[in-house]
Amino acid sequence: MSLHTLTARNVGKVLKHAEVLKHIDLDLESGLVYAFQGENGCGKSMLFRVLSGLSRPTEGVVSYDGIDLNQPHKEVFRIGIVLENASLFPQFTGMQNLRYLAKINGLIGDPEIVQALERVGLDPYDKRQVRKYSLGMKQRLLIAQAIMEQPDYLFLDEPTNAIDREGVVLVHNIIREEASRGAIVMMASHIEKDVSDLADHRFIMEKGEIIDRT
Repeated sequence: MSLHTLTARNVGKVLKHAEVLKHIDLDLESGLVYAFQGENGCGKSMLFRVLSGLSRPTEGVVSYDGIDLNQPHKEVFRIGIVLENASLFPQFTGMQNLRYLAKINGLIGDPEIVQALERVGLDPYDKRQVRKYSLGMKQRLLIAQAIMEQPDYLFLDEPTNAIDREGVVLVHNIIREEASRGAIVMMASHIEKDVSDLADHRFIMEKGEIIDRT
């Protein structure tokens, strides 16, 4: 198991003159699940965007294995992410969606995609277009795309959203498996059972700040 770290130092983010993140300091390690909690609008989703490199911080530094994520570098980091209300290609099947996304990094092929779909309980050979999927099926597909490349850094924003009870058990098992494999798993959830069952550490956020950590 390769060991990885994610650190944040005095990270802040300003959008339209509003400070949406401030004074974020984190030291995260492989093999653990970190839960982020707080009311809607507290900054969890923006924090995931900044920590994953989807959005640049206004101030501060985010580093993977000691490498500043927002400075030029040659490393290819394996990052998986599920964001609330993320888009899929509605005219494609689930398999076609993941094939298209897999081409971006070129790290995996059909065998890994099939495995990811089966792990989340979807049929890789289902010919239905994603527009005909239920909300729960779409959420499973988003999780499949996040885990298909065996990420070292896994961000899951409300991972059990719209998923039935049986699916919740499945997702919890996947999260445990990903952490056991050596990923740094970061999860935002308002569902206390998700956090109590899975989290090794939890961070409470309010108005863009981490106000408590355990």
